[in-house]
Amino acid sequence: MTSGSRFLDLHVLQPVTASNLNRGESGQPKTIKLGGAERGMVSSAAWKRPVRLEMEEELGESAARTRMVPPALADALRQQDWPDDLADFTAAQVALSAKTGGLKTNPQQGHRTQAMLYLPIDTTGRLLQICADHRGELEQALADQHATGKQAPAVLPTKQIATELIRRTTTINLFGRMLAEIPTGHVDGAVQMAPAFTVHDTRLQPDFFTAVEDWPRPHEAGSAHLETAFLTAGVFYRFATVNATALITNLDGDTAAAAKVIDLFVWTFTMAMPQAKQTSTAPHSVPDLVHYVVRDRRPISYGAAFEQPVTTRGQGYTTPARQTLADYAATIDRLVGTRRRIAHGHATAAGHPIDHLGTCHPGFEDLATACAAAVLAPTPHAAGDVA
Repeated sequence: MTSGSRFLDLHVLQPVTASNLNRGESGQPKTIKLGGAERGMVSSAAWKRPVRLEMEEELGESAARTRMVPPALADALRQQDWPDDLADFTAAQVALSAKTGGLKTNPQQGHRTQAMLYLPIDTTGRLLQICADHRGELEQALADQHATGKQAPAVLPTKQIATELIRRTTTINLFGRMLAEIPTGHVDGAVQMAPAFTVHDTRLQPDFFTAVEDWPRPHEAGSAHLETAFLTAGVFYRFATVNATALITNLDGDTAAAAKVIDLFVWTFTMAMPQAKQTSTAPHSVPDLVHYVVRDRRPISYGAAFEQPVTTRGQGYTTPARQTLADYAATIDRLVGTRRRIAHGHATAAGHPIDHLGTCHPGFEDLATACAAAVLAPTPHAAGDVA
C-alpha cells in the first residue's frame, strides 16, 4: 500500500436467510465475538473464491491453484502414448528445471509440488509442447540415469519452464499470487477483503432432520438417518477494497483493462455467494445496500460502525443497519475530512436515497460502472494540498 495509491472501498449490507455459508472444524457456522456479542462470520477466503471463479467464467480465462502440475503433466503424457517411466521422469524434470535447484516436490506422490502454484489452466498444455520439443534429450537423460544410478540433472530449458509457471491471468493480477520458490512469479494483490460478520448478535439455530427409509423391513418404523445441523441468519456487513494503482501496475499500465476489471469485480463481489450448504438452504439473497467510496492515500473500513450490535427496534435489522452505516459514513467524513475523497455513491433496496452515502444509483450495474469511472478520474486539487 503506497501513499500515492487510489482505493475503491466497497461496503455491503446483505440480509442472508437460514444458512451455513462457512463451516468451521465442527461443521457448524463460523462465529466471531465483536463488541461482546457473538456474530455470524464468513471468512474472506470463503467469499473470495466464488468471486474469483465467477470472474474467471465471465472473462473466459480460468486459473488453477494446485500442487498437481507434475502429476497432471505425467497423466497427459501417458495419454499421448509416452512410456510410463518417461512420463514420470519428464514430470519430475519440469519441477527440476523450473529454477536452479528445482522446485521442492514429493517423489512418493508423483512429484506434486510442496508449494501451491497459481497459474493459468492452459499451462499444462503449453508445458506438454516444451516436453515434446525436447523428447530426445529427456530420453537420453533417462537412459543415463538408468545406466549410472544417479539422478539426472535438469535438461529442460529453465527460462521456458519458469516463463510458463509465472504467467498471469486477470484474476492473478487482481488477487495476487504468492510464489516464494520463484520470486519473479510473485504478484502483489490489488484486492483486500475482510471477513463478513453479522451486524447484530447471532445465535446458532439447531435444525434436527431425518432421512426416511423408503424400503423399510416389515414391522420396522423410523428413519435411516438422524442428525442435527446448525444454521445462522442475519444481516452481514461485508467490506473489500481495491488498490486501483496497484492493479494498473499489474496490468502494465493498461487503464482501460483496469476499468473493465474493476467494473466486473464490483458486480461480482456484490452478487457472488459462498457455495456451502446451498442444496439444503438456498440462501440466494442479494445485498440491501452497496456503498462505495473512492479515496486517495488509504482505504477506510466501516466495520467499526457495528462494534455495538444493531438492535431490531421492532423493524428487523436491515433498516437500522442502513442508518448505522450512514451515520458512521458521516462520522468518518467529519473525522478525516473529504479532500482525499474522489467520489462516493450507493444503490439500495430502500427505494430512496440515503443521506451521507453520495450519489444514489438505480441498481448494482450502474453502480459498478460508476465505480470504474470514478477510480480513473483525475485527482481534484483541493485548497491546501501540497504538490
